[in-house]
Amino acid sequence: MHYYITMFRTLAVLLFALSAFFFFYTARLLAVTGALTHTRPGGQGAYVGAVVFPLLAIVFAWAGTRCWARGKSGRPGA
Repeated sequence: MHYYITMFRTLAVLLFALSAFFFFYTARLLAVTGALTHTRPGGQGAYVGAVVFPLLAIVFAWAGTRCWARGKSGRPGA
C-alpha cells in the first residue's frame, strides 16, 4: 500500500514540475515576443506555442492533482 502512495505522489510531483515548466515557458514566450507583437517573418510557431504551452500546463496540473489525490487514499483504484 505504501508503494502506491509513493508512486502516485512521485508522479504528481513530476507532473507539477512539467506544468510549472510550461507556465514559465508561456510567460517567457510572451515576454520575448512582446505579447506576440514582435514575431519574426515566418515565426508562426510562436502563435502555436502561445496556444499549446498553456494547454499543456493546465493538463499537467490537472493530472498532477489527480495523482496527488489518488496517492492520498493509498489504493490503486481509488
